[in-house]
Formats: sequence, C-alpha cells, structure tokens
Amino acid sequence: MAAGASRVFVSHLSGVPVFDPNGDQVGRVRDLVAMLRVGGRPPRLLGFVVEVVSRRRIFLPMTRVTGIDSGQVITTGVVNMRRFEQRPTERLVLGEFLDRRVRLVETDEEVTILDVAIQQLPARRDWEIVKYFVRKGRGGALRRKGETLTVDWSAVSGFSLEEHGQGAESLVATFERLRPTDVANALHHLSPKRRAEVAAALDDDRLADVLEELPEDDQVEILGKLKEERAADVLEAMDPDDAADLLSELPEEDKERLLMLMRPDDAADVRRLMSYEERTAGGLMTTEPIVLRPDATVADALARVRRSDLSPALAAQVYVCRPPDETPTGKYLGAVHFQRLLRDPPFTLVSSIVDSDLVPLTPDTPLSVVTSYLAAYNLVSVPVVDESGSLLGAVTVDDVLDHLLPEDWRETDFHGEEWVAHGG
Repeated sequence: MAAGASRVFVSHLSGVPVFDPNGDQVGRVRDLVAMLRVGGRPPRLLGFVVEVVSRRRIFLPMTRVTGIDSGQVITTGVVNMRRFEQRPTERLVLGEFLDRRVRLVETDEEVTILDVAIQQLPARRDWEIVKYFVRKGRGGALRRKGETLTVDWSAVSGFSLEEHGQGAESLVATFERLRPTDVANALHHLSPKRRAEVAAALDDDRLADVLEELPEDDQVEILGKLKEERAADVLEAMDPDDAADLLSELPEEDKERLLMLMRPDDAADVRRLMSYEERTAGGLMTTEPIVLRPDATVADALARVRRSDLSPALAAQVYVCRPPDETPTGKYLGAVHFQRLLRDPPFTLVSSIVDSDLVPLTPDTPLSVVTSYLAAYNLVSVPVVDESGSLLGAVTVDDVLDHLLPEDWRETDFHGEEWVAHGG
C-alpha cells in the first residue's frame, strides 16, 4: 500500500497472513498494538501481535512492515521471536478498543466502537488511528438498532478510563474464522476481565469447543465467572471426557452443584468417567464414539462419519455393538475402519466386514499400555469394554497426547529461538 494512500479498518486485518519478502508465511495477525498520546495527538500504532507457527505470539514493529495490501501484511526479512508482552502504556486495538463505549465530544452522546481505521503518515513509516466506526446507543456490532457513523479519532472521548461491562460482539465477530484452539490462544492472552466478557458473548457450543483447548487454570477461571445454569449448559456441550477433566479441578461442593444442574444423561456420563483413575483407558476415553447395530449398512456408517461435529480421530472408525446403541452398549462385536467403509458397496452390512481380531482395552488399562497399543497397531482410536463385553467408550490419540505432553504444553512454544531470519 502506498504511503498515506488509504485507510485500513483493523477488523479486516484479524487473522490475515504475514509474509516475508520471499513470500514465505511468518504467521498471522492476532491483534494490533497502539499507544495513547497526550497533547491532542491521535493514538500511534506501534505494531502487530503476530502468532507464528509455534503458536508463540511475537511483536512485529510497524517499522518492519513494508506493506499492507490485499489481505496480507508484508514484513522485512528478520523477525524478533521473543514473546510479546504488553506494556502498561500499550493498548490492544482488537482486544480493548472494539466494543468499547465512549462518548461523542460534540454531543456527549454514548456510542459503541465497532471498528477502527488506521492510516500511514505521508513520507513516513508511522501509522496512526485516524477514524472510529461507531454505533449510537449501547448496542454492539450484532445489534441492528442505532445509527452508525464514521468519526475522527478526536471526535470521541473516554479511552483514559477503565471500562466495566465492556461488550464483546465485535471482537467475537473477528474470531469467527478461527479454529477453537486459536480462539483459546487469543483468550489466554487477554486480561481476566476481557476474557470473561468474551466468554460471555460466545454461544454455548463455541465456548465449549474453546474451553477444551484452554489451560486448566483458564478453564476454571472462565467457568467460575459464568452463571451456574449457563456453566452447566456449557459442560453439557463439551466432550464428556473434557467436562470430567474440568469438573475434577473444582471443589467438591461446586462440582456436585454443577452436575445436579446438568441433564441426567450427560451428568451420568461425566460421573462415570470421573470414577476411573485419570491415567487409565477409562479416565482417557470419550463416551460418544460412533456406535452402529449389526444390521446397519456401509451407507449408514458413512452418513455417521460425515458429521461435521466429529473429530477426525472419532470419525476414523465405527464400533459395531448389539443394542442398546449408547454407551454402555450391548455386546461389543468389533470395529470397522473408515478405509474399509470406502472399499465396500453401500448396501454391505457392517457386521459382515467387522474387524474382531483386535482385543479391546479394559477401563483400568494404564496410559503406557494404551500408548503402546495405539502405536503397535497404527490406530487413532481404540475401544474400551467392561467385564461383560459392553462398549464403554473409545480412547483417541489426541486424548493420549494431552496426557503425554507437559501440563503446560498449551502455553509452551514448539521452538526456542529468539531470532529467526525469514528470507534475509
């Protein structure tokens, strides 16, 4: 973008790729850093918060940005890989400006900031905040009432005060394209106050997916700030094994109160998982694998595998059992792998192609044996049965990895370099 040629609205920059001069991707934009200034000067844009491949968040100064164009940011060849740490004088534009309620200087009318425009100064590399896109009244970005208008930065006041009860609709809107693990990473780097506001704005299913990707301390903090009825709804939306892990971190009194608020069937699954030792097949398993009756066809199995809410590991195979279909099932007969389903005609009964040679695990099987089993047979999921031969659930490889990696792996970088050269 030519210097001073046009304005850029920051909502369009969330998640865009950052490239080095050779066209190699360095990472993605997760926020922008600005500094409020005195003396009637507009806020200065200091740089970008960029999430690199290792999921580390680094600071990319505007002095190292050579272009913002066509949904991408171009940087110089050397990037400082030191982790970004926000300073007291700095403000995160996406995290702290969007949804903030301020006042129009001229009329003292309250408005909500929906977007922020930045612009490069002529003949300089400095960038400043020049415009705010606002909505009159107290409505956020997702509310249709209220006039919207674009005003100069100097036309609003209220940034010097800490705001209580700040909305989160506009920030949540920027998360729509992100995977749950990326949203979780964004939440982890917000202040506790802002984290609670964003969590309150996410719907139950989305928040459940995000909670599953957060460190335990963040999970407990967010759940504790939700109303109990909503906390129970979110726990119901989580995978039972993840809900059980989270509840296990709570005091006994809080745990029982939330379980009583959950639907009886969901609470029963979670209670059953909590009865097993943590580092065993029973403690690792999910109670919601794909279960089919013997008279189901390949077409039926493929229809179940196609469900978008299934993880790849759970969709890799189906388990054939006698009724009832929900865990604990009737007698477990065997598994059919996804590749086998693709090779047989749609009308084929799954009972005729079932793999019954692999011995299922018992719920007290230790983690080390589960890991060896998955590795030895090149599996991504393994069935768990009780003494009577009923299917209790399945352990997936991602659940095993969660317990093999260090406890703080979600907060740990994959690489330790302080400086990495991208294209020289």
